[in-house]
Amino acid sequence: MADEKTGKAGGHDGAGHIIQSLVVNLLIATVKAVAAVVTKSGSMLAEALHSFSDCGNQILLLVGVRQAKKPADAAHPFGYGRAVYFWSFMVALMLFLGGGVFSIYEGIHKIREPEPVERVWVGVGILVVSLLLEGGATLSNIKELNKRRGKKGFYQYLKDTTDSDLVVVFAENSAAVLGLVFAIVALGLAATTHDGRWDGVGSCAIGLVLVGVAAFLAKEVSSLLLGESAAPEIASAAHETAGKFKELEKVLNVVTMQQGPGEVLVHVKLSFDPALTVEEACRVINEYEASLREARPEVRWVFVEPDIPKTPSQLKPTAAFREQKTAADA
Repeated sequence: MADEKTGKAGGHDGAGHIIQSLVVNLLIATVKAVAAVVTKSGSMLAEALHSFSDCGNQILLLVGVRQAKKPADAAHPFGYGRAVYFWSFMVALMLFLGGGVFSIYEGIHKIREPEPVERVWVGVGILVVSLLLEGGATLSNIKELNKRRGKKGFYQYLKDTTDSDLVVVFAENSAAVLGLVFAIVALGLAATTHDGRWDGVGSCAIGLVLVGVAAFLAKEVSSLLLGESAAPEIASAAHETAGKFKELEKVLNVVTMQQGPGEVLVHVKLSFDPALTVEEACRVINEYEASLREARPEVRWVFVEPDIPKTPSQLKPTAAFREQKTAADA
């Protein structure tokens, strides 16, 4: 029996952190673009492109968050929660192509055909201000991540969390901070040594950072997009909840799936007391589902399947099955 809770208990907290980063990046991107024209710096151009790319990425994330909030319908009975994961994956691709690859290309071009950097103080000043703004946005992301991760390690939480949009924004902001540091160093070296190739090296370094971040995001988000199991605590809660009912003899199997941020599907196979009537078994199932949802509000769908434990002979493959498998392998 399956039932869907209305609302999204324990679900997505909204798009505030995305909008905050979008506003900051839009301001920074505009200033960087002007500075890139004034200084003729490849590193500055790479940073400007990175910031404009971030703005586009955050708009895509907002689209994903909005789609994820759509209620389930006949075409999508489990809702649209995975829309966040799809658009997060698209962001990773754009970060790789629009930011990383182009920055590396621009850097190689500057190394092969170096140009003198002009008005360095303008570029460095803008980069320092950008670094402060990006650093503030990154600290805000870290505070939100710390609030959500509890006692789990920070890096482990980044790998395990299903709030992909928050992780994407944090990764973008962190890459921006590191990229700004590279740009400042590269611009300073180019001005000090009068060698424009340092500017190209800085652009390549920024591109490599973006490619690395994009690869990490793609790996983590693709797992959610393909259908990742929910946190182990959900399966544990299913077992613990079953222990509260004397009519249930054993939990035979639990399968979970993350449908979106704060949205989990659970399938449980349970062994019942043989003396129960069909009506009594249905009552127990309904009470079990309600109890599991109360323990774990993020569980939106519960499917309970009554079954009996398999005997030892059923667990072992029969001789006929082994012969069929051998013939098929041959």
